[in-house]
Amino acid sequence: MTRDDILQAFDRMRVWQRGDQRAVHKPLLVLFALARVGAGGTATMDWNDVEPHLKQLLEEFGPDGSGSSRHHPFWHLQTDGLWQLEGPTTILARPPSATPTLTELRENHVRGGFPPGLQGALQRDPQLVATIARRIVDAHFPESIRSDVLAAVGLPADLSATASLQEQARRRDPAFREKVLLAYQYRCGVCGHNLRLGHQPIGLEAAHIKWFQARGPDVVPNGIALCSLHHKVFDLGAFTILPDTYQMVFSQHLNGSDESAGRILAYHGASLILPQSRDYLPQPEFLDWHRKQVFKSPERPVS
Repeated sequence: MTRDDILQAFDRMRVWQRGDQRAVHKPLLVLFALARVGAGGTATMDWNDVEPHLKQLLEEFGPDGSGSSRHHPFWHLQTDGLWQLEGPTTILARPPSATPTLTELRENHVRGGFPPGLQGALQRDPQLVATIARRIVDAHFPESIRSDVLAAVGLPADLSATASLQEQARRRDPAFREKVLLAYQYRCGVCGHNLRLGHQPIGLEAAHIKWFQARGPDVVPNGIALCSLHHKVFDLGAFTILPDTYQMVFSQHLNGSDESAGRILAYHGASLILPQSRDYLPQPEFLDWHRKQVFKSPERPVS
């Protein structure tokens, strides 16, 4: 395979889809395996070694409950031609749809990894590893948390890459940020942060409610002006916004010192600072997607 062939093969990796539900199992497994290649790891990995890492990655960056199917990509990635398995014939001879159970993978010490030819190409070309990793993380995660994802799998955050096929096919609206900031009068919808240097906003960003990577549109009702801190915690699922009342509710998983958590949780139960026109209000369909696909339930009770 040439370098371009390898890049296209990763771009074509099939990711499970059902409507607007997120599935980041394969992307996270591939990123974890790429980090192992970059660190000089063995060609294949025992599922028992992979499982705790993938489970934690899915709990941190996947939708609620995605960790229960953490073994699926380890089995199904082979159908993309990017993965090979080693183990008992009684398991490997199964059709692709017959996914082994967690217990079967554990007890039989099934191993998985990139095929030898692909593994060799990646080991010879560290920049290829970086390019693939950046294209995957760009295709599946918003910019606010990409460095967190890369750090969690063991890759550096300063990777460089060209756009993936998916990114080439769907370009962003360069005016989205300015439209959203104007709609919210250049202040964070959570805390009201509106610091400027002259006329330039500092630390203020246009957050997608339904991620661009999940086919969320670049329209103002799918955006909220947030400071960089609240943008990151929103994309990590620390809080969500109720569609009927625009009330902000925070996750029970959010924790920290009394001072740190207190600053964030002070907004629990408060109303989002709304945009200046009803035409710009966050649409319920986008808020519902965020609640189901990003927010880390359960929510804290509102007194």
